Amino acid sequence: MVKLASARDARVYGPRGSRNRGEYINAGLYLFATVVLLGGFVALFSREAKSSLVVLMMALLLILAANVHDLVAHLAAYDYRLGLMEYDLQLVLVEFAVPLLQALGSLLSFLGILFLFIQEEKGYGYSKLEKHTLNMLIAGPVLWLIGSIYNSCQIYERADSHLQILQQSVHIPFLMASVLFMTAAILNRREQAGVDHHGLELVGMTWIWLGIFGSLCLVFGGFMNVVKVFKMQQVDGLRLEKLRGGAPERLIQAREGQIPFLLENHRRRRQSAEEEVKVLPASTTPYKDVLVGQSQP
Repeated sequence: MVKLASARDARVYGPRGSRNRGEYINAGLYLFATVVLLGGFVALFSREAKSSLVVLMMALLLILAANVHDLVAHLAAYDYRLGLMEYDLQLVLVEFAVPLLQALGSLLSFLGILFLFIQEEKGYGYSKLEKHTLNMLIAGPVLWLIGSIYNSCQIYERADSHLQILQQSVHIPFLMASVLFMTAAILNRREQAGVDHHGLELVGMTWIWLGIFGSLCLVFGGFMNVVKVFKMQQVDGLRLEKLRGGAPERLIQAREGQIPFLLENHRRRRQSAEEEVKVLPASTTPYKDVLVGQSQP
């Protein structure tokens, strides 16, 4: 449900020295979030079902954080120059759109669960939130589904078949999970039509069971993503994907033109000083030596 590892040769997950560690943290955080999400859905069967809503909100916040971190890392890879997207379509559909849509979907799902928790905690005084709750529980998975479809637009020209199979093993579970969550929310809304329910009564058994199966898909996809990240770390730079179109040339030109004027002026002065040092003046005889030489017989 999130594009955790970029196949670009300019991957940026934190400082240069800790790039690999940042990528592992990102992938591990998402896998942990999916496990927490699964535990939250299973906890809905317990007697303390209200506490399970807190677990679900924690999981969605972790997924949101992983997506935001992924989005920032992708943008930093090409110096936040959004104008390059018109040259490379994959920058728009994958590097930018996928984590953005997943983050927005996680936020909407979090707000939907939060409204459920408020109604369950405060009582019927917040009954006006019921319609917004059901709508957000649908809108979140819809954005996840769109992001999963965009995520399938990744094109690997340099990677071998093994890496492409690993990539599909991440895409397909995330796509299935998005479909399950969206189907669960739509069916749940149809079940609640014309019924005056409140709080946890707004979510039925269909929503819970499909949520469990969707979470299982996310857990599997998250685990395969960790495997994919490990494999991608072993790939040399020659096999990583490059920017397409005219994006690489324009990025190089933009980076070369970022030298400040003062630094450039200082560099020129230093070069001039070095040239002056190299040109040594002709040796001359001191005046004192001339007088001494004349006094000798």
